[in-house]
Amino acid sequence: MARGLTIAVKNDHPHAVEIAWLARGLKQPGGKLPLFDEWGQKVSSRTVRFCIDHGWAEPWFTNPLKPDWLVCKLTDAGRKMLEGRGE
Repeated sequence: MARGLTIAVKNDHPHAVEIAWLARGLKQPGGKLPLFDEWGQKVSSRTVRFCIDHGWAEPWFTNPLKPDWLVCKLTDAGRKMLEGRGE
């Protein structure tokens, strides 16, 4: 391998944190995904963006009080991915 050469590997598999966040949308009306985790901490924007980029979540609406917060819902692809994992 050449020196200084890096190879980017695209990870198409969700990590435990993404699975946990998406699974919480299964029990919510319309598949709404929470803004906060079970400990009251804001869900990481990296987690949200990763799930949107993979089609498992999609933006639902903007929050007029906090426009930088992304309110999302679970997509059909997200539901299928979770069902395939036995969630």
